[in-house]
Amino acid sequence: MAKIRVVDYLVDRLKELSITDVFGLPGDYNFDIVEAVEKNDDINWIGCTNELNAGYAADGYARIKGYGALVTTYGVGELSAINAIAGCYAESVPVVKIVGIPTTKNIQNNTILHHNFANPDYRAFEKAYSNVVEATAYLNEQNAKEEIDRVISVLINTKKPVYIAIPIDVCSVYVENAPIIEIKKSDENNLDLALDHITRLINKSIKPVVVADVLVERFDAKKELKMFLENTQIPATTFLMGKGLLNWGYDRFIGTYIGKYDNETTYDYVNSSDCVITIGAIYSDLNTFGFDVGFNPTDMIDIECDYTIVENVRYENILMKDVLSALSQMQYLDKQKLPYRELSFKVQSVDCEETLTADYIYPELQEFLKEEDIIFSETGIIKFGFAPMKLPLGANLYNQVLWGSIGWATAAAFGAGIAAKDKRVILMTGEGSHQLTAQEVSSMMRYGLKPIIIVLNNAGYTIERVLSKDPLDPFNDIAKWNYSKLPLVFDGDVWVGQAKTNYEFNEVLLNAEIQQKEKLCYIEIFTDKMDLPKLTRMIIDNKLVKKEANIK
Repeated sequence: MAKIRVVDYLVDRLKELSITDVFGLPGDYNFDIVEAVEKNDDINWIGCTNELNAGYAADGYARIKGYGALVTTYGVGELSAINAIAGCYAESVPVVKIVGIPTTKNIQNNTILHHNFANPDYRAFEKAYSNVVEATAYLNEQNAKEEIDRVISVLINTKKPVYIAIPIDVCSVYVENAPIIEIKKSDENNLDLALDHITRLINKSIKPVVVADVLVERFDAKKELKMFLENTQIPATTFLMGKGLLNWGYDRFIGTYIGKYDNETTYDYVNSSDCVITIGAIYSDLNTFGFDVGFNPTDMIDIECDYTIVENVRYENILMKDVLSALSQMQYLDKQKLPYRELSFKVQSVDCEETLTADYIYPELQEFLKEEDIIFSETGIIKFGFAPMKLPLGANLYNQVLWGSIGWATAAAFGAGIAAKDKRVILMTGEGSHQLTAQEVSSMMRYGLKPIIIVLNNAGYTIERVLSKDPLDPFNDIAKWNYSKLPLVFDGDVWVGQAKTNYEFNEVLLNAEIQQKEKLCYIEIFTDKMDLPKLTRMIIDNKLVKKEANIK
């Protein structure tokens, strides 16, 4: 049987996951890994400005393509990236974290080498990662192939990140090129039992409704969800993290679930249902708008990645895709009249004298978006600006609602741009978040990407101001940057615009739509430091965010 070097074996496994781009930074302990990526004709090496950004980029890439990969050097590099991988773990984004480490001999001798402690512990960083990945592998000559196969299997089955450490000398060890990847399958007996229970409950219900969420996409079940809904015609909504799941034009989509704060017909419809079918849902505070759901999902039907609960009976080892695929064969056809709903945003008239505010920004952005756009929104107030928005067909909104690491969106949008060079990527970030990861704009230029970047300059951390006892406390101030000049420092073709009024914002969007076909577009917009989207104002008025902050 043909043999192959360990490092090439690993790269081939990435290729089988449709990973065609690997993010990271070189270091003397990972040169063999980086070179193996570069020498493979089917995979590109994507160098980033720092390891944290590279991790965020791999995250954004995986959200588009299904899987991502990140390579760093030992110690200093991998610890810089651990926050990004923790975000992947929190939100079920499957990224392979690969680290090059010192030689087996140095590890065994506990040699004091650079990037380590004066009292070395060569498993310390693997131990750190074990808390934020689903599985770790520490390769040696004897276990390399089996360990790679094991953690890749875990990656595929759980959609969680995994960690692989490769000593320099092990990279060149030869192994059999015969992967054994174990893919989880549904327990047929449990599947039949669950399906019988589900169909009985749906068929006796008067007002069923589906609440779909982000894990449908993570577990590659969008097609099955679509078939299920189209064949049964059950009304459906999504939580915030799942916004965009139903953007194929499903005519029984009743709008995004935003708690009691907006889309009230959706709120009332879901909470008066006698059969709520939740699919791939994450019940976090912000995703459910303060746990504002009037039902217990386990009392009804809760379909998750590899188990389903029906009326508090748990059916183990049945896959979401298989459950939805089987349910799509149901004869149920919901014909009830749906609640009338207006669009949350209406286009406003342009007044050149009017100072730009969130009340104008987000309705205007709704009109600006196109079919198939990929939108990344930063955490903080911006995600609430996008929450009520109606997205065009095929457009997808990506955010990090659960982990909420500021700065994520800029680098993640870079990764998404690498993953989908044929689509328009739009990034909207606050200037406070942008300061953490703005270097990756240079990587966008380096690799010829043409996103539209909108930087909201509201003079500091506005979301923190509204949570603070004193909104004007200096700790919520940040360094002043001239953002519109920032991209001019980098080497690349860029169009820059600024807007302080409604009229100017309208003009820069019109220009960006034209310029984006040829170059990256970077727009700085200005609002008052206490300006908030309507939804954020409503949440603050109801003390929801302050209550959650106090819990922390």
